[in-house]
Amino acid sequence: QVQLVESGGGLVQAGGSLRLSCVVSGSIFSINAMGWYRRAPGKQRELVATITVGGSTNYADSVKGRFTISRENTKKAVYLQMNSLKPEDTAVYYCNADVRGSLDNILRNYWGQGTQVTVAS
Repeated sequence: QVQLVESGGGLVQAGGSLRLSCVVSGSIFSINAMGWYRRAPGKQRELVATITVGGSTNYADSVKGRFTISRENTKKAVYLQMNSLKPEDTAVYYCNADVRGSLDNILRNYWGQGTQVTVAS
């Protein structure tokens, strides 16, 4: 069993910053790509940022220059530093990871439960 647990969401004023964290736990052999997605009210879930094992990153155009994704492989964690937040960043943010299980060596994709980020204008 593999679990992803996010933390760090909350309410912030426009222009402010938040740092999201996600820790992966369970029967893990290895973790490949990790990422953050978000779902705003009335919209579909969208990619925010991804990061490979080697540290290569990819960002949605809407967050480039404001958000930074990073990971600590030894802690099985991924982070999202969000600066210069805008009201349109308001959404539930989900952690995502490709995890190879230690019990069956099968690569599966997992999601966290989500953490709410609200940016007040």
